[in-house]
Amino acid sequence: MNLHSHTHRMRTLSLEALCLAAAALLPIACGASARSHQEGNVIRFVRNPDAAPDFTLDALDGKPLSLAASRGKVILLNFWATWCGPCRAEIPDLIALQQKYKDQLQIIALTVDEDDPADVKQVVAASHINYPVAMASPEIRMRYGGIAALPTSFVLDAQGRVVQKHEGLRDPVLYETEVRALLDLPIDARVETFEDTGQVFLAHADRASELPGVDFSGLTPQQKQAVLHKFNAEACTCGCNFTLAQCRIYDRNCAISKSRTEKIIADLSPARPRKPAPEKSSAPANHASP
Repeated sequence: MNLHSHTHRMRTLSLEALCLAAAALLPIACGASARSHQEGNVIRFVRNPDAAPDFTLDALDGKPLSLAASRGKVILLNFWATWCGPCRAEIPDLIALQQKYKDQLQIIALTVDEDDPADVKQVVAASHINYPVAMASPEIRMRYGGIAALPTSFVLDAQGRVVQKHEGLRDPVLYETEVRALLDLPIDARVETFEDTGQVFLAHADRASELPGVDFSGLTPQQKQAVLHKFNAEACTCGCNFTLAQCRIYDRNCAISKSRTEKIIADLSPARPRKPAPEKSSAPANHASP
């Protein structure tokens, strides 16, 4: 097995493990998502969103597929795999969403870690998927941040800008609410905005002031800025091809980026003051008279 095949296999196993974990937590995850939506009635979009990286692919039906062709519509770009249980579970909801908003919404599905298009075509046909499906190249995956979990969906506004990213199986009500908000249709939710500090595009990790698994406590503001600068300047050696900051966001379980960030903080953090030793008296001790 060559290095490329080995890396591909390990990546597939990693994504499969994430999918299996998501499937195991499915009732909890879906319930929590629904409760959160009902209690808070808040959806969040990126402030000053970036344009989505475009691509040109051949869909499984042989037709050309690109984001530019759907400009003017809201786009839900869904990365998935046929072997991913949560990915398969959300297909009926995506089909219903596409049908309901067919003139204003375009769902595009890109499969990852698939070797045989025939297998994908079989699933598409059996599921009666009503939106285009193509196979994502490694280059496309990297342009969208590597795709650390499946399913992963990017929500694009009518101008082709990425306003939100969702990993894992989500409540379909959330997707519909976001679509309606972007279409200026009535919604029962409040829209809030946030700055992308790597949650959507890893390229913006340099904006982050906090990182998963990194303890900045005890640092002065100047020292914190110094270590963040190092995190964004130094590449992680785990093979992810990301900076240390990006790797912490991309894979919070990476032992290499965690160890290296801890060492950088230890090297730049102030030395802890030692407790002064008790003073010794120079005078001779007094002894009681016999």
